[in-house]
Amino acid sequence: MLPSRQLSAEQRQLLRWFGSLGDSGRASLLAFAQFLATREEPDDSCKPVPAEPKAIPRPEDESVVAAIKRLSSSYFMLDTQAMLNDTASLMSAHILQGRPAVQVIDDLEELFLDHYRRYRSRDSG
Repeated sequence: MLPSRQLSAEQRQLLRWFGSLGDSGRASLLAFAQFLATREEPDDSCKPVPAEPKAIPRPEDESVVAAIKRLSSSYFMLDTQAMLNDTASLMSAHILQGRPAVQVIDDLEELFLDHYRRYRSRDSG
């Protein structure tokens, strides 16, 4: 790790917030940071936006973070920023409230499907 004098003010603030959290809060923050760091942004200037999502099968023992990655890849044409609040709420329900991953993933799949339906209705209308 870099000495604190080499960290930006934002990095130091993030470390202070991380240090002030309990174990479940730290796990939530790390999971959310991993989600943000690994999501893909489509490059609309280089490729046409396909009308259909990629079919990526749901693994049997999938984690919530893996499901978010899978659904983001499947529905790559969607603006993940528009779903960020709902996605974070579902992730928090799993990590902080102990909601079963299977139920959260079911809700995530519905969330992505609903946004895809809206995307299609805007595209065709």
